[in-house]
Amino acid sequence: MEPAYPLVKGKGISVNAIELKTHRLLSLGRAVIVACDHGEFDGPIPGMVNLRETIQRISKDVDGVLLSPGMLCHVGDYFATKGAPLAIGRLNWDTVYCFHWGYHDAPAVEAFSPKEALALGVEMALVSLTLKTGSENRDAHNVEVFRRLTAECHQLGLPVIGEYFPAYSDDLVPDELHAQVKIGTRILAELGADMIKTFHTNNFAEVVAGCPVPVFALGAARLPTPLDALRLAQHEISDGAQGVVFGRNALQVDEPLKFQAALIEVVKHGAQPERVWAASS
Repeated sequence: MEPAYPLVKGKGISVNAIELKTHRLLSLGRAVIVACDHGEFDGPIPGMVNLRETIQRISKDVDGVLLSPGMLCHVGDYFATKGAPLAIGRLNWDTVYCFHWGYHDAPAVEAFSPKEALALGVEMALVSLTLKTGSENRDAHNVEVFRRLTAECHQLGLPVIGEYFPAYSDDLVPDELHAQVKIGTRILAELGADMIKTFHTNNFAEVVAGCPVPVFALGAARLPTPLDALRLAQHEISDGAQGVVFGRNALQVDEPLKFQAALIEVVKHGAQPERVWAASS
């Protein structure tokens, strides 16, 4: 598979830092990202209680690891080795992720400035956006936060993964979730996101068709079995996702490294979930 961002552009044409890091993430055309940033909203949860132990259960063959920039001081040695995945830092904080407190209003605030995140070791930023919160002023504020952080990231050479996460996501029927994701991903691209992370919907091919930048699909809630998660990843890729971002499904399993190796085969090499999982057992 050809890389999504080829480095060779022609004699005399330079490549900037954003392109270089994006190419690293998508060097084989598709990306596998493992998320362990849940503690920023949930505190310690199963599989992610001790982050130093958690990070050792993440394969060095994945392309990126999503975490809070504030945790890099505790696990920085993982990223200091040759060929390590990119450190992707979540920059803003939004109550939409605090499911355990029943929050839904979804105001976003800056948690880490791009300059601080870069100094902490972040190589790529994730900035989230939630719209249709029930308040026009809050929606506008969230856009303002996203734009400011994205502009500052680009000035520092940090690529931005824009994350579209609807308010009341658990209460949306499939068609409404799709409608919000379809519009929200395009808005993120228009606002300057280099890549996008969002929900897989019942017409995800339409989401991808309306978005000019790579779209990554998330794993969402933990599925009953690892094979179910591999089948989800295959479905997401077949619908046009250029990668996946799995957290609970990649870490809250009995053998995380085995699962991640199978996930890489499915996402990056087109392997059949049943075959690759059976072969790894």
